[in-house]
Amino acid sequence: MKKIIIFGATGGTGKHLVTQALEQGQQVTAFVRDPSKLQVHHPKLNIVKGDVLNAASVAQAVRGHEVVLSSIGAPANKTGVLRSQGTQHIVQGMEEAGIKRLICQTSLGYGDSVSTLDQTPFYFKYLIVPFLLKKGFADHALQEEYIKHSRLDWVIVRPGNLTDGEHTRSYRHGFASTDKKIKVKVSRADVADFMLKQLDSDTYLHKTPGVSY
Repeated sequence: MKKIIIFGATGGTGKHLVTQALEQGQQVTAFVRDPSKLQVHHPKLNIVKGDVLNAASVAQAVRGHEVVLSSIGAPANKTGVLRSQGTQHIVQGMEEAGIKRLICQTSLGYGDSVSTLDQTPFYFKYLIVPFLLKKGFADHALQEEYIKHSRLDWVIVRPGNLTDGEHTRSYRHGFASTDKKIKVKVSRADVADFMLKQLDSDTYLHKTPGVSY
């Protein structure tokens, strides 16, 4: 079992990361801005209040952990640097503390995974992505750059469109961006499932696997 800290623990994927990790017997720290949003009580859960945009707060929180998981996010159409700046602080804090493994959720649909948009409906590729998701994707891209230029043992997990569907444990991962069979959607519960599988696996070390049905 690992001592892990989860950033974005009150978000859609983050809540699943917390509950599934506890079910596995992990020692979990949830880093949150508002503890009241995490209605989970467990002897192996420690809740730390903090702001990912505060570097000192992040650096202090990561100490003593073996693995860091991040599913920090913001509304897709919101201007801001929460993902990139927050991730930069996480990376800096980990390097200072000598923690190596980072598992971070971003998204399919930009950079070298842009071809996956060919499997999405016309309105999504040509209206939603360029107009509503443009700012969020740009922040994700910068977020990934901070990770890729770090000295960490990182895995960047890129899910398709997130749903509130079941924890099926049956999904595809590591596919080519040109794969015509993927549905470009996956439940948050299954994304959490895949992220937690990376605690000990080196299969996707320094890689950006997609996750989708």
